[in-house]
Amino acid sequence: MSTQEQSASTATRETHSPDVVVVGAGTAGCYAAATLAREGYDAVLVERKSEEEAGHIACGDALKGASAFPDSIPKSQIEPAFTNTDVDHGRFEIPQEDTVLEIPVPGELAVIDRWEYGRRIIEGAIEAGVEIHYDTVVRDVIQNDDGRVTGVEAISKGQPRRYEAAFVVDAAGSLSVLQDYTDFSESTFDTNVNYTHFCSAYREVVHVEEPVDWHDALVFKPTERAAGYLWYFPRTETEINAGLGFQMTEEPMELVEDLKRDLENRAEFQGAEVEDKLGAALPTRRPYDSAVHPGYVAVGDAAGHVNPTTGGGIAGAAYAGKYAAEAIVDGLEDGDHGEAVLWEYNERVMDHFGARYAALDVYNILSTAVDVDDLMGLLAAMPGEKLAEALYEGSASFGPKLAAESLYKSRGHWGTIWNLYQTKRRADALLAHYENYPDHPAGLEHWQRRRDELMDAVYETTGADPKY
Repeated sequence: MSTQEQSASTATRETHSPDVVVVGAGTAGCYAAATLAREGYDAVLVERKSEEEAGHIACGDALKGASAFPDSIPKSQIEPAFTNTDVDHGRFEIPQEDTVLEIPVPGELAVIDRWEYGRRIIEGAIEAGVEIHYDTVVRDVIQNDDGRVTGVEAISKGQPRRYEAAFVVDAAGSLSVLQDYTDFSESTFDTNVNYTHFCSAYREVVHVEEPVDWHDALVFKPTERAAGYLWYFPRTETEINAGLGFQMTEEPMELVEDLKRDLENRAEFQGAEVEDKLGAALPTRRPYDSAVHPGYVAVGDAAGHVNPTTGGGIAGAAYAGKYAAEAIVDGLEDGDHGEAVLWEYNERVMDHFGARYAALDVYNILSTAVDVDDLMGLLAAMPGEKLAEALYEGSASFGPKLAAESLYKSRGHWGTIWNLYQTKRRADALLAHYENYPDHPAGLEHWQRRRDELMDAVYETTGADPKY
């Protein structure tokens, strides 16, 4: 760009100077911004979509942990988006074993209209005092000579905008471009991230003529290959969110055909109307070891805050936004922008759900190294309540009688059982280590060394290729 062009660009550029700029009006971003606004700080939320499209994302629409949300956006604000609160269990269809497992799911469940929910959290943020700038795409991150993030450069409908702020909250979703723009070399921020740690999700909203028999269940089914699973989540008795998730290492169109074939072969979907087809990426990995950098915090999908076995992340993202905002408030009050003042955010995430998600990721790693038919046969033999514990808590215990019954039912899969048992021990050891997450940035490197030793044992036990 010529000097004359640069001068013209600078002359027409809008400059905003809030206390905090939050990038992305999803769950984590809205709750972070609302928390800051309710504490009396000037928070600007920038969103790349238009006002009409904001909040519209690809999602399974299932919400676990529906009973509790941070009060910066009251639950009453979002409850009208809860379209089905009668779901209470998972239904696992395993065609390889001609088996259907009905599995209780702990905690309050709901299926939501995700776009309506998205609109309502944005409204909740506005009511809390947040200023929202739609149609605004971030093009760069501003850093000072010490590496501290001091704002972002953006463009809105051709108009350059500069946001100068004490803190930036990265709520820009999976594989956030803000992290491509930022130099994290002088901080603990986790840069051990690549596309293989993520999956693609695709979903359609399907309207059927007659109520489905499983309107009180979340239906899961493995794809024809081990790369992913299909889901059918009933928003209502006749409106179904039908989708699939698959690792980014797989060819997307081939797996979307799996969903198409399954829909065509299910009697309940004959004559159905399909609308609102949409896709997205989401993390299927452990949470970031550290999601803070001077002047910068990543939250939600941008920090790996998703259950890697189910893809669920709404409630966790809401709390991540709250925890990040509260750490930022401490920094604003003290005039401190460093990692240490933000570190409690990392600790609270690990304590609330991060440690559990890291343990669950071990089972994802195992799934890449075992035969899918053996794995499905084993799941068919497991007691439903224990499978639920494994999927949602990261660990499950077996008494002697229960173990003996499971062994009898699963004869022919004992090699896989032994592998799973050993993997469970590795996951338990990793969970215990994450529960001792360091209380200061200086302790992270030592903690990581021990964690990596535990992960080496996971790879040795499972036979999987290293993931990180």
